[in-house]
Amino acid sequence: MIDKKSLIWFIAIAFGLSWILFAAPLAFKNDETLYPVAMQGLFALGMWGPGIAAIVVTLFVAREPFSTLRLNTLGQKRIYFWAWFIPPVIAALTLAATVLLGTGQFDGSLSLMRDLLAQAPQTQEMPAVEILVLIQIASALTIAPFINILFAMGEELGWRGFLLPKLLPLGQWKALLLSGVIWGIWHAPTTLLHGYNFPLHPYLGVLVMTVGCMLLGVIFGWIYLKTRSPWAPALAHGTFNAIAGISFLFLRPEGLDTALAGNPLGLAGWLPMALVIIVLIVLKQLPVRQE
Repeated sequence: MIDKKSLIWFIAIAFGLSWILFAAPLAFKNDETLYPVAMQGLFALGMWGPGIAAIVVTLFVAREPFSTLRLNTLGQKRIYFWAWFIPPVIAALTLAATVLLGTGQFDGSLSLMRDLLAQAPQTQEMPAVEILVLIQIASALTIAPFINILFAMGEELGWRGFLLPKLLPLGQWKALLLSGVIWGIWHAPTTLLHGYNFPLHPYLGVLVMTVGCMLLGVIFGWIYLKTRSPWAPALAHGTFNAIAGISFLFLRPEGLDTALAGNPLGLAGWLPMALVIIVLIVLKQLPVRQE
């Protein structure tokens, strides 16, 4: 049986808390210096809306023990390798798909990074652009995922740790897809109000984001179901956030439409994520066998 009361309360609290924080940067819209800082900081705090909702609903609505959220378990250790490995694969294949589809042009000269460096204050001699890009990639694969977990856990505790198990009575596929759709719609204010991720398409971007989250949600959901721990999808989410923007360093920025090119949550990213899901199905990893 679906616990409708818990689900309604969870969605209300998760969306309510996060959407308030997502809208708050509008107060700084006219300040070019404070606005991007406020947006980044408040968006990061907003990521904890689902996590807080999961905790509140578990303890006070469903009246279940805190251990129900399984923060005290790690599950199968080998799945953590896939949680770390799959996001870079998606990012690399997104770059390849962008070039193959013709929605973006490969830029081996790294002109975007060169332009950014040219605009930065030259207080000291900087390393070569190629070295800086390698450092950024290395950081995105090592340090950044663990820093990002601090905020990614807010989402994963909610979407995978709470929502997905609550929807499982519908069946795994329905639960995976529906939780992904809810996750995508939750992002709506970031696109509608700030053009985040898809600045050229504030309205269509909501649909693009929702499809992207639905596909990525299946992959993160697989990671959760294999471990039954929110820590594994939080690592995957943290790694994804760290590596997702790397593609843009290798694409010419002129006329680039992030709904079609470079963005793993956009059209060019749908193909790699669908491929990962197909591989999981072929290998009989999906649906996950209940033990």
